[in-house]
Amino acid sequence: MNRTTPTKRTTIYDLAQLAGTSASAVSAVLNGNWKKRRISAKLAEKITKLAEEQGYALNMQASVLRRERSKIIGMLVPKYDNRYFGSIVEQFENLARERGLFPIITCTRRDPALEVEAARAMLSYQVDCLIATGATDPDRIVDLCAAAGVRTINLDLPGSRAPSVISDNYGGALELTRRVLANCEREYGVKAPLLFVGGRGTDHNTMERVRGFRDAHAQAGIAVDEALVQTCGYAPEKAESAMRQLAERTSDLPRGMFVNSTISLEGVMRWIRRSGHYAERMPHLGCFDWDPFVAMLGDHIEMVRQDVPKMLEAVFDIIDSGATDLRIVQVPPIMEKVG
Repeated sequence: MNRTTPTKRTTIYDLAQLAGTSASAVSAVLNGNWKKRRISAKLAEKITKLAEEQGYALNMQASVLRRERSKIIGMLVPKYDNRYFGSIVEQFENLARERGLFPIITCTRRDPALEVEAARAMLSYQVDCLIATGATDPDRIVDLCAAAGVRTINLDLPGSRAPSVISDNYGGALELTRRVLANCEREYGVKAPLLFVGGRGTDHNTMERVRGFRDAHAQAGIAVDEALVQTCGYAPEKAESAMRQLAERTSDLPRGMFVNSTISLEGVMRWIRRSGHYAERMPHLGCFDWDPFVAMLGDHIEMVRQDVPKMLEAVFDIIDSGATDLRIVQVPPIMEKVG
């Protein structure tokens, strides 16, 4: 009878051979004591990368043997270009410093390769914990950090291998859509579907917002026009292009829209101004994002403000408690009427 030969587990001795160094140096890096041993950041990063590539699973019991904490806490953030992420960074810094921690933050531009590169750099600085905000592949970051014995918490977008804190995207989208549908019916006297524009159709937040958008229509007895669900990305130029292409296919665009961020709203408003399509009467808008300056556009906009203070409080509650269960904490957003 043929027996399957069990796959040999990678050891610190294997990693030492691959890295061209000693097993004790590998152990020091994986347990977070490499600075004390005067190991270079370059070698520490090389060993960490090899551990990830070789699928090395750090013994979690051994990982607690780290004798010194750096008191450095890191955050990866995808963008700085809207109030939401800027507020996250500001709240994160404040709460970290209140606890005697030193925060370091880097922007990854929604680039998966840059996220991994940034996570490795954070590990080379011996962070005690890493907050992955809006990461495109949070589970990969968790695996990378786990190999070095570093905790990870997901913020804004959830993962499956670490605790996550997110907005209630479904509930917020459901209520926002209800409000815009009601505003349109009140002004025009008819029930009609809205346009959904912005966001990435493959990420959790957008999928949940589309689900809330669909359910609000169903509850109102309105069929969703699938051609009007435009998950075209967040960039302003992508939203503008989506609006232009829709207008080329039909001159009868909806009198109400669900816009999936202030970034996308920039592109929508740019197209409206340039095209003159809604010259007679501006459409009713609902934006799943918030910025007080939107009030300058008029009183026809409903907004959802994600509750950043409560989200960051939940993140630090997890850190302070030492919780490691794979919970997903959903924080209800706040509805804002502009004007």
